[in-house]
Amino acid sequence: MNKIILASSSIYRQELLKRLPINFSSISPNIDETRINGENFEDLARRLSNEKAEAISIKNPSAFVIGSDQTAELNKREVRKPLSIERAFIQLNELSGQTLNFFSGVCLKNVQKNISADEVVKFSVTYKKLSEKQIKSYLEMEDPSHCVGSIKSEGLGITLLEEIQCNDPSAVIGLPLIKLSKMFERFGVI
Repeated sequence: MNKIILASSSIYRQELLKRLPINFSSISPNIDETRINGENFEDLARRLSNEKAEAISIKNPSAFVIGSDQTAELNKREVRKPLSIERAFIQLNELSGQTLNFFSGVCLKNVQKNISADEVVKFSVTYKKLSEKQIKSYLEMEDPSHCVGSIKSEGLGITLLEEIQCNDPSAVIGLPLIKLSKMFERFGVI
């Protein structure tokens, strides 16, 4: 049986990966996620996914290591996790009526077998025109402070959205399972 490690401490990614018929462990890669000057957001998601998988692969060369990262941009400006309810309120006010472009990257590495594959799923999320009352009500019921764009689409956040344009619903939450499943099949992981 192949050893599989998710290079992430994200509970959202762990929950997504549990949908697949595999046993896995999770290890936080603790990498610097700073954007390189001039780096576009698709390349950033790809690079961070690779760096996360690489950081864990070094100490686990026989394991299949999954790295994943999600970036978002609005008008060529990076949109990040708000990290507090107060900042989530400000962010949702700014995103009201806007379309946010997301890039959800995934990388699969196995050092021993010389395997390294990555993909990025691009999608967009359009927010409804939101009133301060709607935003406050949402934030009283759900804490999206660790979610890019202050939205939990798998929860109540879906009520704040006009539409999601994506061919892989798991990519919206942060780990593109369709792409990952294809990688698993290609390299005989499952």
